Amino acid sequence: METKWLEDFVSLAETRSFSRSAQLRHVTQPAFSRRIQSLEAWAGADLVDRSSYPTKLTPAGETLYAQALELLQSLQNTRAMLRGHNSAGQDFIEFAVPHTLAFTFFPSWIAGLRDGFGPIKSRLIALNVHDAAMRLVEGGCDVLIAYHHPSQPLQLDAERYEMVVLGQEVLAPYAKAGPDGRAVVSLPGTAARPLPYLGYAPGAYLGGITDWILKQSKTPIHLERVYETDMAEGLKVMAMEGHGMAFLPQSAVRKELQVGALVEVCLPGESPLSLTMEVRAYREKPGNRQTPKRSALDLWTYLGAITKPVLV
Repeated sequence: METKWLEDFVSLAETRSFSRSAQLRHVTQPAFSRRIQSLEAWAGADLVDRSSYPTKLTPAGETLYAQALELLQSLQNTRAMLRGHNSAGQDFIEFAVPHTLAFTFFPSWIAGLRDGFGPIKSRLIALNVHDAAMRLVEGGCDVLIAYHHPSQPLQLDAERYEMVVLGQEVLAPYAKAGPDGRAVVSLPGTAARPLPYLGYAPGAYLGGITDWILKQSKTPIHLERVYETDMAEGLKVMAMEGHGMAFLPQSAVRKELQVGALVEVCLPGESPLSLTMEVRAYREKPGNRQTPKRSALDLWTYLGAITKPVLV
């Protein structure tokens, strides 16, 4: 039995909605339902009455709900005590950051912070977007840094979390440059000869953004997926070797563009297939659970003073 199953169950008991709880827990509804079923299999009893709407708990579910609240609170308290023993790390600010931002945005952003904010001790936790968001939800980091675009918003409760915009990032298609300085592939391709495409693995945040860009194109684009991975850095290396076209954050390819190793791929006579995303920082509002670190509070005060607060 996993503690996240209990957290899922508590969320369902409070929202009375599988779809709403799936959003709050940052999983698809089918995945959320499977986790509830796994908990029922572990308990050996039906916990949810699925014949009614809104969803109701069975008597066994009501019993487990009360016990789950106590157990999760006890675990949270124990975790806080254990962290309290590690006083030497209290001045470190823990950042949960998706892999791509960890390689591109984060290093230069931290360097810039030192000029205005002063010396900062940071601990980077590099994860995929879903797991990074869950780190924040589960209290495992001080600050979450993530991309944002209206087509793929993070489902974070505005009553519990607050956010500031740190900057912008452009996502666009790139390919290896040929001897003439032009991309070795050209859009839009044809049904008979689709372009080799280096894509993000299913579930990757930038994969969803890329799909949205392609759907907005007025010109049909013909691509053949020949490679996929979760990480933009992996796609960049494959693109530089001439394996195809990949959508990459501009900050990840800045040096490659300067030396002519990669070039942006555009549709003939049309605007580039690019999209601008925001880079946002999120934190849990003080007072919801444990007292934030002084260093994290000072950083957030500084960010609020130099950036524009935005609703989650």
